[in-house]
Amino acid sequence: MWKKRLVQIFFSGKKGDNLDVGRIVKVSGPLVVAEQMGDARMYDMVRVSDARLMGEVVELRGDQASIQVYEETGGLGPGEPVYTTGEPLSVELGPGMIESFFDGVQRPLDGIKEQVGDFITRGVEINALNRERKWDFQPKVKEGDQVQAGDIIGTVQETTLVEHRVMVPPEIASGTVKEINSGEATVTDVIARIETENEVQDVTMLQRWPVRKGRPYKEKMGPYIPMITGQRILDTFFPVAKGGTACIPGPFGSGKTVTQHQLAKWADAEIVVYIGCGERGNEMTDVLMEFPELLDPQSGEPLMKRTVLIANTSNMPVAAREASVYTGITIAEYFRDMGYSVALMADSTSRWAEALREMSGRLEEMPGEEGYPAYLGSRVADFYERSGRVICQSSDEREGALTLVGAVSPPGGDLSEPVSQATLRIVKVFWGLDASLAYRRHFPAINWLMSYSLYLDNVADYFSETIGEQWNDMRKEAMRLLQEEAELEEIVRLVGIDALSAKERLTLETAKSLREDFLHQNAMHEIDTYSSLQKQFKMMELILMYHHEAGALIEKAAIDLDLEKLFSVPVKERIARARDMPEEDIEEMENIKSEIKEQIGSFAGEGGEEYA
Repeated sequence: MWKKRLVQIFFSGKKGDNLDVGRIVKVSGPLVVAEQMGDARMYDMVRVSDARLMGEVVELRGDQASIQVYEETGGLGPGEPVYTTGEPLSVELGPGMIESFFDGVQRPLDGIKEQVGDFITRGVEINALNRERKWDFQPKVKEGDQVQAGDIIGTVQETTLVEHRVMVPPEIASGTVKEINSGEATVTDVIARIETENEVQDVTMLQRWPVRKGRPYKEKMGPYIPMITGQRILDTFFPVAKGGTACIPGPFGSGKTVTQHQLAKWADAEIVVYIGCGERGNEMTDVLMEFPELLDPQSGEPLMKRTVLIANTSNMPVAAREASVYTGITIAEYFRDMGYSVALMADSTSRWAEALREMSGRLEEMPGEEGYPAYLGSRVADFYERSGRVICQSSDEREGALTLVGAVSPPGGDLSEPVSQATLRIVKVFWGLDASLAYRRHFPAINWLMSYSLYLDNVADYFSETIGEQWNDMRKEAMRLLQEEAELEEIVRLVGIDALSAKERLTLETAKSLREDFLHQNAMHEIDTYSSLQKQFKMMELILMYHHEAGALIEKAAIDLDLEKLFSVPVKERIARARDMPEEDIEEMENIKSEIKEQIGSFAGEGGEEYA
């Protein structure tokens, strides 16, 4: 006992550690079983062995605790100590998160590199937020003001794009500002003192929050405002609402990562949180190298000025994958509570589910479908349900939104596998990537026949009021033409195109224009990479106007028209090139409308009385 007491005294100086010490009895990969853990609670953080590896309690049986360790467990053996902290896995929230690269448990990768070099060694302990850096704190309240949880008491200009709003911590329900400071301060310096009913509490710019517990809000509102992405197939046909959920399932090489990069760059979200969960190291390296070079299209500043990156690659400890998604969404909720619109990209939730499956197997739990744990569906639901457009917990009732977009990587593109099905039961938008489209170099390779959005009715009024009343009718007509094309192509494959009527051939021609000129979008093209809603509306208007004018001509014609000639009038090329037109020149599309009427009108006159 005296040896145990000496160890306790030594480690009690470490912040957050109490005096409880257990002993390892079993090691199985990332799973460690320890005894003498009667005082431990579910999801408590622990330190495993004298190397102080970070772990989390995931199962309790009597005085034995099963611990998932977030670091490599090689070399551990029975008899080594386990130190409890009595605290759940939590993240540090405060100035300094924007522009940071974290691992799955919020250790800053640049800080780890400075401390131990290019490779993460075991037992590294480093604060998520810099304790020495000073921030210019500007108070927004004064002494004697009444405040409550979530109220903004001051601001810090964290980057040129993000004003960090320092809030009253959720644990302080209400009180009176007893003292408020201004000027330079670190995240741990006391910036205010708030008097509550029982005591005077110190407030710093640093908050801690358990990752598995959603941050509080006052009220969740309906998803009636679309998140504009600048990607035509998404905004026009399958929009996602602010505060909504979407998934991007697809096989290898179909463009999941590039699509998420486009969303991160162009979506009208003020904060972007990008989680690389279990993806290949070279993919995450591309993200880490590319994001600092990308420019924010609204401000011209580097995109990293409003981005938080979390990297947990496939060669990192498998248990940390689960932690990474919770770490990311807790950070995103914190910025949502400030009143920002936040977009969270998780790439990919399939790797997270695989981590759940591995830990479940080592815990000897009853397996569900394909070996995944029986609680896979509830875990996926818990994650996506933390999205939403909310009225924040504060006296000013500001609004914030958190939109979740998760990539799913089904083996072989099989959407019937458990992770895809569990995700589809929860999310409201399905952007299904198609390998056959990717092989034909049609990007984004989103299959318009199998994708869907359940927000269409919710956001219909927004599009009608801001863009035009015809928007929704045009979208429905365009989708109808694409669906008819799929049916007609079956006939063409069987009996040939000559079996189709002139009107059916026009449908094929218009659908081809929709596919190649509207749905196809080049992410690498300086202009085509982004299309405003106004440009999308006018592009679709041109395509459908040609369809209507040509259709009217076909109906009036008394003899067969030269369809090949009708389908190759010069204005068709102008319609195709409209996507390369800069945003400032989109009014030029009005001239193209005139050309459509003129050229089809002159074409009708060429046949004399027969076409009149």
